[in-house]
Amino acid sequence: MKSSDDYFERVWEVVAKIPAGHVTTYGAISAHLGLKSGARMVGWALNKTIDMDHRNIPAHRVVNRLGELSGAIHFGSHVMRERLLQEGVIFVDDHRVDLKRHFWDPSLP
Repeated sequence: MKSSDDYFERVWEVVAKIPAGHVTTYGAISAHLGLKSGARMVGWALNKTIDMDHRNIPAHRVVNRLGELSGAIHFGSHVMRERLLQEGVIFVDDHRVDLKRHFWDPSLP
């Protein structure tokens, strides 16, 4: 197994723990896993989940540091937004999640 595969598995484990109605950021996941500047790598790991529906990884709950739906490019912004709205997530505008209300920190118990 390549080290990137191991890192991707660790990312997926964290993302699987994000509670419904909450979001986290690429950077928060990266920092939690000990790679402070690895937000882009978290994005690559989540891109791989598009073909892995059986893994049940809620990639729609990961947003950028501003709360924007930057991952929406891979499965449509309307799909990502709809899933979050169905979970009760509030937006401060059309494409930005209210991080003050919905942020989940993977480093906290």
